[in-house]
Amino acid sequence: MTPSKNITYSRPFIVAILLATAFVTVLNQTLLIVAIPPIMSEFNINANLAQWVTTVYLLTNGILIPVSAFLIEKFSVKKLLITAMAIFTMGTVIGAIAPTFPILLIGRIVQAAGAGIIMPLMQTLILLMYPVKQRGQAMGLVGLVISFAPAIGPTLSGFLIDHFHWRYLFYTIIPIALIVLIITSFVMKNILEQQKMEIDYPSIIYSTLGWGGLLYGFSLLGTYGINDSQVIIAILIGIVSLTIFIKRQLRLDEPILEFRVFRSYIFTITTILTVFLFAILIASQTILPIFIQRVLGFSALESGLVLLPGAIIMGIMSPIVGRIFDKHGGKVLAIIGFLLAVVGASYFVLLDINSSLILITIFFTLLSAGLSLVMMPMPTAGINDLPPKWIAHGTAMNNAIRMVGGSIITGLLVSVMSGITLLSTESNPQLALLEGINVAFIGIIVMAILGFILAFQLSSKKKT
Repeated sequence: MTPSKNITYSRPFIVAILLATAFVTVLNQTLLIVAIPPIMSEFNINANLAQWVTTVYLLTNGILIPVSAFLIEKFSVKKLLITAMAIFTMGTVIGAIAPTFPILLIGRIVQAAGAGIIMPLMQTLILLMYPVKQRGQAMGLVGLVISFAPAIGPTLSGFLIDHFHWRYLFYTIIPIALIVLIITSFVMKNILEQQKMEIDYPSIIYSTLGWGGLLYGFSLLGTYGINDSQVIIAILIGIVSLTIFIKRQLRLDEPILEFRVFRSYIFTITTILTVFLFAILIASQTILPIFIQRVLGFSALESGLVLLPGAIIMGIMSPIVGRIFDKHGGKVLAIIGFLLAVVGASYFVLLDINSSLILITIFFTLLSAGLSLVMMPMPTAGINDLPPKWIAHGTAMNNAIRMVGGSIITGLLVSVMSGITLLSTESNPQLALLEGINVAFIGIIVMAILGFILAFQLSSKKKT
């Protein structure tokens, strides 16, 4: 896959369109987290059911991302981006007017179907448009979107819910999505050469069951535990289907997802590091609000504000880190980044009933600063080690592994937290939960330490 030589285009303008579409779609990953209580009240449902407005979005994303490499090679960039953005906009409208909870879930599924295509498409196009020596700076802009958009979701939604209604979370997105869609329709160019490929339907089925089964199973793990039949069946279906999917891809001349990217040692190492950093970030963002709200007794909006400075730091640092990566490579950034993550997460093992919100904010910001040094340099370093024909597959693989791995680890940590809480001898529910939270953060520190050690395996040489 290579950029088309017959089409002229403005690279900064194309990048701006891609970043705008990605920001709108990624923002929706966490936008409804704070809206779960009012959604429960309006539709008269319990928390386990209501949390699916977030889970189903990630689940659908995880199913679509692995197929994105095939779609990028098969269809023109302009048609694919317009279609994905139109699907996302349609899902947003459905969510805004949903009269029942099942219709709301359908809206979220439709939203995520568009979003699951947009993110890997954006990364693939940006990597192919820029030479290797400039990719760090370009992917730094991508990092700004990936890190900043999901983190401001809870704070933004908390503000809108406090002053309006939860449906305004959709009403606010609709005009923005429409503007981006219209601009894309007129300005976007077909900047990649397309390939004639046949759709292998069995691969799509196995991919959907494999990635979807794993994500579904581990998303339930934190709620129902490892012994629940739903969890076990979903994970087994996922493992078996994914195994068949991988074997089939290795036999096909034109695979849906190219697993031979793991022949690259650097790509393999950076993908593992990406899983660690994503799991650390998602697990921290999941567990800290639980501590702030259920142990310390603060509101959902206040817990969102605690996470906000970390998001701002990640957003500010991403472009700067990209420039440093272009000049010096990713090894030193990874070592320093995971070391800062170890220091930042260490405080959370010591959380107690009297912990200060200010100190929690400071150490989470430090943790976020460390992760920002790794967030985009690692995927970029891995992709740089692949031939151009595998860039779309490498991008899709990295996104899929990151999402599945992060969900698995987060599910395990939440399950451990819940298990420790139930086994605690503390009569005070808050102190029992606190014990579980402390143990979960030990797991996060272990991942940060493993990432720090593994970072030394990266090459010190810059890819040119």
